[in-house]
Amino acid sequence: MSTKPIIYQLLPRLYTNYCPAPVHNGTLEQNGSGKLNSITERILRDIRSLGTTHVWYTGVIEHAHDADYTAYGIPRHNPHVIKGHAGSPYAITDYYDIDPDLAEDVPARMAEFEALVDRTHKAGMKVIIDFVPNHVARQYASDAKPAGIEDLGYGDNKDMFFSPTNNFYYIPRQQFAPHVDMGLGDDAYIEFPAKASGNDCFNAFPGVNDWYDTVKLNYGVDPWNGSRHFDPIPPTWLKMLHILRYWAAKGIDGFRCDMVHMVPVEFWRWAIANVKESYPGIIFIAEIYDIGLYRPYIDAGFDYLYDKVNLYDTLRAVECDNVSAARITSCWQTVEGIAGKMLNFLENHDEQRFASPQYAGDAHRVMPSLVVSSMINTGPMMIYGGQELGEPALDSEGYSGYDGRTSIFDYFSMPTVRARLNGGRCDGAMPDDIVKLRADYAKVLSLCNSEPAISDGRFFDLMYANYDNPGVDPHRDYVFMRADDKDLLLIAVNFGCEDKEMSINIPRHAFDVLGFPEGRARMKELLKGGRAVTKELRADKPFTLNVPAHGAAVWKVRRDDIA
Repeated sequence: MSTKPIIYQLLPRLYTNYCPAPVHNGTLEQNGSGKLNSITERILRDIRSLGTTHVWYTGVIEHAHDADYTAYGIPRHNPHVIKGHAGSPYAITDYYDIDPDLAEDVPARMAEFEALVDRTHKAGMKVIIDFVPNHVARQYASDAKPAGIEDLGYGDNKDMFFSPTNNFYYIPRQQFAPHVDMGLGDDAYIEFPAKASGNDCFNAFPGVNDWYDTVKLNYGVDPWNGSRHFDPIPPTWLKMLHILRYWAAKGIDGFRCDMVHMVPVEFWRWAIANVKESYPGIIFIAEIYDIGLYRPYIDAGFDYLYDKVNLYDTLRAVECDNVSAARITSCWQTVEGIAGKMLNFLENHDEQRFASPQYAGDAHRVMPSLVVSSMINTGPMMIYGGQELGEPALDSEGYSGYDGRTSIFDYFSMPTVRARLNGGRCDGAMPDDIVKLRADYAKVLSLCNSEPAISDGRFFDLMYANYDNPGVDPHRDYVFMRADDKDLLLIAVNFGCEDKEMSINIPRHAFDVLGFPEGRARMKELLKGGRAVTKELRADKPFTLNVPAHGAAVWKVRRDDIA
């Protein structure tokens, strides 16, 4: 049986930060930082109890921050090109190093990371880290690179806007002058000539909403005319492949690759094949926001892709914007044939928290979206640390304002996670409704692998047979089936505000496609549990079930129990 990846994303800097009263815009000295060593065996068991198979440790590679580590030989970064005191985990300053904020013993930071990888594996989970291929911090300089490795930018011809042999794009004869304060005198950040910014801003004057803290990497594409220069292999390709192989050799199990559609697909086809030749079990996950590129990037070797602009955006619209649940049908149709490659989620570090006022405003409305996103296909499901506790992101942390997101730019701690972990003991007293919420998450996520019909099975959408059925409200309900050779699941969700009894039409075509007979059967509802009951499973008689408001039901029958 295949394992359906259940990925738990956490930022170590935030996750194990137990500061009881972090201050707005606080420094490292004021608010502290979570540590890799604080992610203990007990905490990993707690994460595993949700049904987690993989942990994505976000922001472990050294990135821009304004803390002072010069005593350890780490250059201090200019605060004018850092977003927040803690900086963005996606403004990498040294691809070969661990961020010192995360270390208890700074000189031993790599050993502490390697020990975390080992602990995670012993806890029965695999390790994913970020690979950020499109851009680096403006002050990128590696002091930890292996012998014989040249830094990014070394040997570049800075008089040329584009050269296939350059690592960066330059704006000749222009000083970097973004629309933000660059300081004065000895404090000033000066860059001459200016380099293009990470969001494809090919001038010296990025705005406050541009990625002015980062520099775009050059993979051999001339942005002025679109010409592609991949023969001979560009130096950037070779340097980035070495970085991938360096981390693969640390024993990690996968890369979550940032903004892959901003890097040529040809690079990915070449690099992924090269890495997998030596590390065949490693997985590559693509953050991508263009449905039209899904199939080309899968063909290039990616194991899984974010399905943000398809399923995530649709589920959010159903929850928040009164969009019909019937629109979910178009989501699986859009990715038909590649559905098992889709990574689904309701939260991550870029998105607003489900429980935030800017999204649903209530963590307990999550079950319909959670069940659909985790059970609609065999691809991975991702949870963001604290999501299972209803973290509402009510703080304005500093650089990040009151925006419904958990800041990635600030030194801070999360109240819900802090309360749950209770200093690492994982026994913090939680309100009864949050205890139930976490148990609901654990039930749903664990079913994803305990039920082969979900992890390995086939899918059938029942909506077309129920659009004119008064027993199903296609605006607020969504119903579908999953099946393997032994078990069949009928799954129904209710996005509405009232409990309801559904009467679902199951067309004969569903039985034919899924390979199950009709008849009476002993069936069990998996989310509530309880005893099996006799139900009718026929094309000529609706299947009746109760679904609570903002809830879901998963009914299971074994083939051998149908008479």
